[in-house]
Amino acid sequence: MDAELEAYHQEEAQMVSVLTKVGDALPGLGIVAAVLGIVITMQSIDGPPQEVGHHVAAALVGTFLGVLLAYGFVQPLGTIVETLNQSEARYFECLKAGLLSLARSVPSVIAVEFARRTITSDVRPSFKDMESLLREKK
Repeated sequence: MDAELEAYHQEEAQMVSVLTKVGDALPGLGIVAAVLGIVITMQSIDGPPQEVGHHVAAALVGTFLGVLLAYGFVQPLGTIVETLNQSEARYFECLKAGLLSLARSVPSVIAVEFARRTITSDVRPSFKDMESLLREKK
């Protein structure tokens, strides 16, 4: 069970890794766009000021887009996916704790308590709530 969960979590972590790498690369691509824009600007440096200004503006837009996409979209998306993966991992750990307890012939009430303790405190039901819920199910 541990090996299967580990393989599953590694697969999920690959998406976060790719998003992080893309987010890290985007500002660099923006800088490349800016440098290329300046090269084009230098080719028309003897032209009218409006044309030079247009080329400089295009170079700055490339930098802006690289930074905006990296820090405004891709990296926050990676963080959200990572948070969802961690929540899902906690869910599987809860199931694992309950199943392993039952496999060891622990009474079901105690198995549920073992599973309940793996839940993070912000969403974990209290012991009394779990006990009353289990009594209602009997």
